[in-house]
Amino acid sequence: MSVIDVAIVGAGFAGLAMAGALRRAGRDDIVVLERADDVGGTWRENTYPGVACDVPAHLYSLAAHPNARWSRTFAPGGEIQAYLRDVAAREGLGDRLRLRTPLLGAWWDAAGSLWRLDTGADEPLLARSLVLACGRLTEPHVPDIPGLESFGGPIFHTARWDHGVDLTGQRVAVVGTGASAVQLVPELARRAGHVTLFQRSPAWIVPRGGDDIAEADREHLATHPGDLARLRADLYAEGEQRYASRSGDAAASAAARAVALDHLHAQVADPALRAVLTPDYAFGCKRVLLSDAFYPAVASDAVTLEPTALAAVDGSTLTAASARSHDADVLVLATGFASTQQPYADLVHGEVETLAAHWSRGMTSFGSTVVAGFPNLFVLNGPNASLGHNSAVLMAEEQAAYVVRALCERDRRSEPVLRVRPEAEAAYTDEIAAAAASTPWLTGGCRNWYVDDRSGRLTLLWPGTVQAFRERLAGTDGSEFEPAHAPHVGTAASGIAPATPAARPTRATAPAEPVDATPTLHPTTAAQPTIATPAHPHA
Repeated sequence: MSVIDVAIVGAGFAGLAMAGALRRAGRDDIVVLERADDVGGTWRENTYPGVACDVPAHLYSLAAHPNARWSRTFAPGGEIQAYLRDVAAREGLGDRLRLRTPLLGAWWDAAGSLWRLDTGADEPLLARSLVLACGRLTEPHVPDIPGLESFGGPIFHTARWDHGVDLTGQRVAVVGTGASAVQLVPELARRAGHVTLFQRSPAWIVPRGGDDIAEADREHLATHPGDLARLRADLYAEGEQRYASRSGDAAASAAARAVALDHLHAQVADPALRAVLTPDYAFGCKRVLLSDAFYPAVASDAVTLEPTALAAVDGSTLTAASARSHDADVLVLATGFASTQQPYADLVHGEVETLAAHWSRGMTSFGSTVVAGFPNLFVLNGPNASLGHNSAVLMAEEQAAYVVRALCERDRRSEPVLRVRPEAEAAYTDEIAAAAASTPWLTGGCRNWYVDDRSGRLTLLWPGTVQAFRERLAGTDGSEFEPAHAPHVGTAASGIAPATPAARPTRATAPAEPVDATPTLHPTTAAQPTIATPAHPHA
């Protein structure tokens, strides 16, 4: 039975970035496993009205595949999906990309120094290394609301939008006021008979800006790649500057908070409505949202804001925590994703336990990419690999580059196995904890999806800039891995028994959501095209 060098699970941004990095490094013996019938990940699954990226499109793209043809400053979801299809084609993956091929289980084979992957085929797929490149915005989180199953009309999550339901004239209830709802509600306000919006807590919202990109500007960028590169560099630098306001710098946070409050006051005239739309927690504690359309929609006659959570459902009657009742024909759950869990974690069996069991004590790793007890396993979009100020694609690319360097280190050692030292993982975890200790994510007075409720640690966000992450990974020298020929789990010298393959497990639930940024475009040369400029660069 043949053995593949690297198996990648997931064909969204991270999986395609990983495949491309390996191929450019001359490592063509790869396979990309995708459970769905198309690439795209988040952008394949999320198709609700108004879905778009909240990072400037020219930066929300792979460095190896810059795109001059984005139609809008913030690309619609369908356009991003088309871009990822094009990336897969340009990478020439061919039969290396296996669609409709789910990962049903993965077991580390200590004797063979490889991973045995169950994809439902008659024979297991064997791979020397396994890369989990599974996004956090594909599987819905459905809240436990008493009576939810009694609702008589259509009910669906934003990530499972039912395009067969005609909302014209319908009473639509939306649960949640996060990133998806902020994009969705203005669209529903134009289509539905009436919208009732259940808000557990308000979000900090800053101006979005941006607009259609003129065809002349697209053509200019397509024919002047240097200008496209400078535009990407400007957007990257502006994103890095936003880290200060998101992470608790007093002056930057105060300035950004003022921008958000000015935005609210400019768009909502009713002081009582403004009051319930004003957060009572620190700027940056939760994900900062971008919208120019949400506040006007909520302030219109088409929307009723219920400023408390949905507490119970009884048929078509929805009861809020305030005890007020609202009737609805359609119920939409804009309730996010299980962000502090990881797709496939309960399917991956390491040397002594599953990845889910290892992370049940808190999600930990080294370099946000490798995990003690899981040889030759790499996790993209893993612990502390997400951002709240810049493009998540940048982080996936840095992780992919680290994986390539790690595999080169394995080859240099002439050793089939890379095992991260538990001490290295613990030290990295302590670094993260120290960097996060005084940030609003932990001290800002809110409950957010960045923090693992089990451990109380920041486990989703990287508490630093992209440049700091790049330097942290680039500064590794291989010492994070055990020395060659060191005793390991499953040998007599280690004193630890290897894991025993279990029966085929049920499929894991995949989680949560990426990145937001408040972008601006500041052309640095006269040759750059005139592209719509989002307002408020300091938000």
